[in-house]
Amino acid sequence: MKNTHQSIILLRTIAAALVISAATVACDKDVTDLQPFDRITETAAFATAARCELSMVGVYDAAQSGFYAGGAVRGYPFGAANVEQGDCRGEDMLNVAAFYAFTYESTYNPTTANNQYHWETLYGLINKANIVVEGVQSAQTNGVLTEAQAKAYEGEARFLRALAHHELLIHFARPYAHTGDASHLGVPYRTRAVNTSGSKDAAQEQGRNTVKECYDLLIADLDFAEANLPATRAGTLKISRATKGAAIALKTRVYQHKGDWANVITEGNKLIPGGGYSLTAAPEGPFASFTSNTESIFSIENSNVDNPFVNGALPVMYAIAPGRALVAISPIIFNAPFWDSTDLRRTQLTKPNTRAYFSHKYRNVTNQDDWNPIIRYAEVVLNVAEAHLRVPSPDVATALGLLNQVRNRAVTDVAKQYTAGTFADAKAMLKAVLQERRIEFLAEGRRWADIHRLAKDPDFSTGGIPAKVFYNQTTLASWGPGVNYDMNGNYTGTLGLPAIPYDDYRFVWPLPISELNTNPVLAAQQNPGW
Repeated sequence: MKNTHQSIILLRTIAAALVISAATVACDKDVTDLQPFDRITETAAFATAARCELSMVGVYDAAQSGFYAGGAVRGYPFGAANVEQGDCRGEDMLNVAAFYAFTYESTYNPTTANNQYHWETLYGLINKANIVVEGVQSAQTNGVLTEAQAKAYEGEARFLRALAHHELLIHFARPYAHTGDASHLGVPYRTRAVNTSGSKDAAQEQGRNTVKECYDLLIADLDFAEANLPATRAGTLKISRATKGAAIALKTRVYQHKGDWANVITEGNKLIPGGGYSLTAAPEGPFASFTSNTESIFSIENSNVDNPFVNGALPVMYAIAPGRALVAISPIIFNAPFWDSTDLRRTQLTKPNTRAYFSHKYRNVTNQDDWNPIIRYAEVVLNVAEAHLRVPSPDVATALGLLNQVRNRAVTDVAKQYTAGTFADAKAMLKAVLQERRIEFLAEGRRWADIHRLAKDPDFSTGGIPAKVFYNQTTLASWGPGVNYDMNGNYTGTLGLPAIPYDDYRFVWPLPISELNTNPVLAAQQNPGW
């Protein structure tokens, strides 16, 4: 995305001056000014190849650092916020203070800032992506870009557009399986730029697409991205800018949420093996060197001069001192019998202070420059392993091999590694894959996504929002493999926060009041109960 730390401020300043920072339909505030006096016009923004590049950089910047509460940066939506929100909606991470209490305790409402700015900055990102799509198409027509260059930029923009829409779906809509044909309401899938008064008015009258329509559009965006993005990039851009591999990897996730297991396998097989990625030798590999490793497929870049700052950066929120240690690892997952006591992810990726255990994935508290791992090769491997066990004729041998690729680098004792005889059937192995996901992606914001998609699963339903531990009901002794678990694998510690069933209105976030006040169609389509 940006080549050096020193260039980030300059690139961000220039990109912010372009028209792509002008329009957003999220709320009726000054940021919706369609012709700000200090902004370059849209024609000028795409008048040269260099400016087209800066416009694309501006879209990545919108992904990394959107506004919060009138202008403060806290990593919305993908600089850090998607991780923190996704973790605190689940039970495997533990809210320590009041910082994430609304999310952790499901006490949000249509005016809650965390949810409101998640929505607004995601749609701000989508709108900037749409402006770039239309801008580079015009640049091609005007001879500024070749067809291949224009389509490559469009592929990047549509990749980010798909990423943002899927994030919206897992928070503001019911999962794909909620209805048999996914005809229930999703979110407005925006594919046109809002950069004129007329387009703004049209956007403020757009209602919610069905979930099926949203997923069809997601796949169309990612298919286009795969077809037109480069296979790889030089240096750190291989991770921080979209590639064919990133589009394919994200498709495995989208098809997984759709329950289209055959396509999860088809897409995953493009990367496994020989797709240019591999697991790092040690579990901490992607985090010890987040700018350069074989496993990170796409991450959002943060730097010492451009990050979510002290009130949002992942290392500040998650790490022990000198971090603020505001989100701990819950004893529910830390003590779980399925997480082997000798697993290297315990020693490499967790750390205790005198009170609790915390993630050690994000380490650079002083510079706050840890990149946000949006999707890793490990996820693709486990997505495909799950798919092989979900198809009508399960391929348990292939699934076992994929599961062990991820697990065996952490569980190095051969006697504790899985074999074909470990599992009675495909369903038992599938349970192990789902458990492995909870360990492998701990503190990466993926738990809520799994809770959401599995809520209607016939065999492994999460049932809704799981019961959770309250921090003030624990001591350091509450953390330890096997502590507070019975012989049947049930957690017996105090669960101060009761489960919320799937049918409860709080399972999905309310559409924010800022949107409802400007869009009468959406006001009539608020999620039931809110």
